[in-house]
Amino acid sequence: MFWIAPTLFALSATLLCFVLVQVLREAEEGYASEYNTDTARQFEDLFLFISPQQLLIISRILAVMMFALLFFATGNLTSTSGVIIGLVFGTLSAVAMLFMPRVLVKVLRIRRLERFNRQLVTALTGMSNALKAGFSIQQAFESVVKEGEAPIGQEFSMFLQQLRVGVSFEEAIEAMDQRMGSEDLTLMIQSIEIARQTGGNLTEVFDRIAETIRERQRIEGKIKSLTAQGKLQGIVVGAMPFLLGFALYLIDPGMMMGFFSSMIGVIVLVFILFLEIMGALVIRKIVNIDV
Repeated sequence: MFWIAPTLFALSATLLCFVLVQVLREAEEGYASEYNTDTARQFEDLFLFISPQQLLIISRILAVMMFALLFFATGNLTSTSGVIIGLVFGTLSAVAMLFMPRVLVKVLRIRRLERFNRQLVTALTGMSNALKAGFSIQQAFESVVKEGEAPIGQEFSMFLQQLRVGVSFEEAIEAMDQRMGSEDLTLMIQSIEIARQTGGNLTEVFDRIAETIRERQRIEGKIKSLTAQGKLQGIVVGAMPFLLGFALYLIDPGMMMGFFSSMIGVIVLVFILFLEIMGALVIRKIVNIDV
């Protein structure tokens, strides 16, 4: 009868593993579905024709590769501490690779928005001149599209296409505002709506908006130049622990490997990473000033 307890233990462990696998599978499927939907929408807004499924597969492959690479580079299978170190660094790198596409999309969206805002000043001036020449508001938008500059040409072209298929002017311009999320564009759209309802002079409105946006961009550029030193200091201070650790490893590899392979060393490294992340978030909050 001595085999009953091990058998029950094995069955319990197998059942637990099965439940964990099912939970992880359901979580992964939910994440993949949400990821594909959200990423597809963002790609459409950015006019990027890339399959979210392919990007997800690539991120998973990179996550597995980075996990294996850092696991064997920082840890080993000969000791418990080595396994823990490998799992910590491997898991962190794998998670970073999984979230890398989202970060990349966010960076592309920010850069596209900045470029759109810069182009909007020139577009407003051109639209104002077109209205002075006797063009309609729709023809003024078409004059911007003819310039062919992305992303403002793409957005205005989408707006005009929606008008041609029967979408109302208000709905089409509101959809463009939601796609871009630009405060400058929102200001322009609100001014157009007010002028359409009250019969105001759009040429003067566009000139004033262009001047306001130009002045705000000048102030933002000045703020960026003043906060550049703070950002550089944050990068240098944040990189110091890693540079110091690398220098000590070159001076005395045995001492540093002993530190990395000990439980206290792992705890200290995790604590350092936590402080680095918190410090980066605090510095980012300080130097990011909204105008």
